[in-house]
Amino acid sequence: MAQLRHDLRTPINHIIGYSEMLLEDAEESGNDSGAGDLKKIRSAAQSLLGLINTRLSSSGVAAIPQSSTPLMPSEDHPNRSEKHFRGRVLAVDDNRENLNVLARRLARHGLDVETAESGLAALDSIRSHAFDLVLLDVMMPGVDGYAVLRKMKSNPETRDIPVIMISALDELESVARCIEAGAEDYLPKPFNPTLLEARIGACLEKKALRDAEQGHLRKIEETQNRLDKELAEAAAYVRSILPAPTQSPLPVSWKYRPSSELAGDSFGYHWIDSEHFAVYLLDVCGHGVGACLLSVAAINVLRSGSLPGIDFRNPGEVLTALNNAFPMERQNNLYFTLWYGVYHAPSRTLSFSSGGHPPALLLEPGPGGLFTSQRLSSNGMIIGVMEDTPYSTQSCALPVGARLFVLCDGCYEIRNASGDMSDYNAFEAFMTGNAGATDPLGDLESWAIAMRGESTLEDDFSIIEIQFPA
Repeated sequence: MAQLRHDLRTPINHIIGYSEMLLEDAEESGNDSGAGDLKKIRSAAQSLLGLINTRLSSSGVAAIPQSSTPLMPSEDHPNRSEKHFRGRVLAVDDNRENLNVLARRLARHGLDVETAESGLAALDSIRSHAFDLVLLDVMMPGVDGYAVLRKMKSNPETRDIPVIMISALDELESVARCIEAGAEDYLPKPFNPTLLEARIGACLEKKALRDAEQGHLRKIEETQNRLDKELAEAAAYVRSILPAPTQSPLPVSWKYRPSSELAGDSFGYHWIDSEHFAVYLLDVCGHGVGACLLSVAAINVLRSGSLPGIDFRNPGEVLTALNNAFPMERQNNLYFTLWYGVYHAPSRTLSFSSGGHPPALLLEPGPGGLFTSQRLSSNGMIIGVMEDTPYSTQSCALPVGARLFVLCDGCYEIRNASGDMSDYNAFEAFMTGNAGATDPLGDLESWAIAMRGESTLEDDFSIIEIQFPA
C-alpha cells in the first residue's frame, strides 16, 4: 500500500510543483492572465493528493464515498518574497521530474545546485565535491536514502553535512528512522515552498555556524600547538643552563622534576676561583612563563657574577645585592627564595645565607655508618620584598664524608590523596636513613611520587647533593 501511494503521488507532486512555480513566475512578471486556471489545477491536484493520503489505506479503501469534498484546500502565495541563500546543495531523487522541480525551486533561492538520480551517484558526488546541504529522497532503487545517510554520517569527512530527507512517505516511522540516523530534518512531498525555504535556511545557517566554529577550533589548535612548541623550547633552554653533574674534585648530582612545562625553580654551582666553590638554588613563587623568566634572569646573574662591586664569596652580600636588583614591584609582583653557599676547600668551611628558603640539610657520618643531620639556614627575608634588607652570613665546618643537600620545598611538601601534606621533618628522617644508599636522590623522588599517588607532583622538585670526601 505504501509503494502504491508513492507511485500515485509522484506525478501529482510534479503537477503541484510546476503549477506553484508558474504562479510565482506570473506574480513576478505581473502577467496573471492564467493564474486562475493554474490555481484550479493546483487545488485539484492537492485535493487528489489528500484523497490518496487518507483513502488509500487498509482502513479507508472500503469507506470511499460516491463523492468527496476536497480534503486539502487551495493555498495561495500572494507576492511572497523568496529569501536568497548562499551555498552548494546536492538534490538526490531517482525521478528526473522530481529533481527538475526541486532544482528549479532551489535555484530560485540563489543556491548552487547539483543533482544525482541514484544513491551511488550521490555518494560519488559527496566524495568529490564539498556541499553545504543534501536534500535526499528516501525511496530509491538499489542504494536508498537511508543507506546514503548512514554512509555520510559514518564518514568523519561528511558527517557534518546537514541532510534533509524528502519523501512521499509521510509515516512517523520514516521520520523517526531518518532523524535517528542523523538527518537534520524531514520534508514530505509535495513540499510546502515556505516550509522548504525555512528549513533550508535553518540548515544552511547551522552549517555556517558549525564551519565557523570548526575554523575557530582549528585556529585555537594551531595556536596551542605553536605555544606548546615554544614552551617546549623554553623548557629545553631552562634544562640546558643547568650544570652537568660532576665527580671531581667534588661529586655533585641533582634531580629536577618540574610540575609544569615551565618551572620557577633553577639552580647552579661553579668554582669562583681555585679555592671557592659556590652552590645556589632559587624558587620563584608560582609557575609558568613569568616565574620561569625571573628564575632564568636571576640564575644567570649568579652564574655570570654580574653584580658590580659584589664579592660572590660572601653569601650575605650576594643576597643583599640580589634583593635590591630584583624588587618584586618591577617583576610583576613576583619574588623568589634563595639558598646560596660557598665552600672554601682549604679550610673545609661552608659559608651560607638564605632568604625565605628551606634550610639545606647537612648529613655528617657517625659511628656504625649512621648519619647525623644539621639544618643550615640564616632565616633571611624573601628576595625582592623589601629593598635594602641586609642578609647575614653563617658558616660551619664540613667533616670528611659529609653530604650537603640543597633543595626546594617541593621535595618535602607532598600532598597525598587524603589531602595531608608531609613536612621537612619527614624529609629529614628519610634522607638521614637513606644517606648511605647508592642513589639517595632517586630514592627521594620515588618516595615523593609514592606519597603523592601520581607521577605529576604538585610543585617543582629540585635538589642538589654535594659530597665532601677527604
